[in-house]
Amino acid sequence: MVNVIPSAGHPLFMERADAILLLQEHVVKESLIAHCRATAAVMRATAEALDEDADLWEVIGILHDIDYEEVGGDMQRHGDVGADLLLAAGLGEEVAGPVRRHNYVKYGDTDTPVDTALTAADNISGLVIACAMVKAGSVSDVTAKTVKKKVKDRAFAAGCSRDRIRRIEAYMELPEYYALSVAALQGIKENLGLS
Repeated sequence: MVNVIPSAGHPLFMERADAILLLQEHVVKESLIAHCRATAAVMRATAEALDEDADLWEVIGILHDIDYEEVGGDMQRHGDVGADLLLAAGLGEEVAGPVRRHNYVKYGDTDTPVDTALTAADNISGLVIACAMVKAGSVSDVTAKTVKKKVKDRAFAAGCSRDRIRRIEAYMELPEYYALSVAALQGIKENLGLS
């Protein structure tokens, strides 16, 4: 059982550890859990760089794909089911809303900082991990320059949307974002099964 706790900044908030437990109640695949952790790390780092609420953004990143296995890839349901799960767990719209809207296939592009950051983090995290896999699983050997080079190669990690990543330019320069993302994943490499 996970706890939703009231706090000064968040009337309905969940601590990081409880968010991971809630995710694990709904997600079985270790690779998807790792993806959510990676997205969360990038979200935290982005929030810190933009002077936003890093704890909130990290929890959103952890929970963004909570429904992915349940909906079986149905992009017309993905995000909506997740948001409903989060609301039922006692979380507020500040978490559920970005989870719902990160499905840009259904909701289109949104321009709020958290929504832009979530779709960018969802994609850059996969690209950075793919870069690490090319380097024998060593994210420590990945640099912002590596990411910049691989972003240009559309055949590499083709499922990672370069357009979604570029949307972060509304808030920061891409080289800064690449460096921030690499550092974020290097900081949690053990949780991702990387070196």
